Amino acid sequence: MHLTDRITVDTEQCGGRPCVRGMRVRVTDVLDLYSVGLSASQILSEMPDLEEDDLKACLQYSVDKTRASKNQESP
Repeated sequence: MHLTDRITVDTEQCGGRPCVRGMRVRVTDVLDLYSVGLSASQILSEMPDLEEDDLKACLQYSVDKTRASKNQESP
């Protein structure tokens, strides 16, 4: 299983935005918490249903999407 298998997209949930394991926790919610300076342990305290691998999956998903976007822009 790859980390990003933890990220799900369901058009009936959260407007089709990527979420963690089918929960109503969006990848962007996790990234926003990192961006304001929370550590992984603080995020896990704020969102006790998440696991450490969920946080890693959110970061990896973001990296993968950024790379894919950059590759589409390249001639």
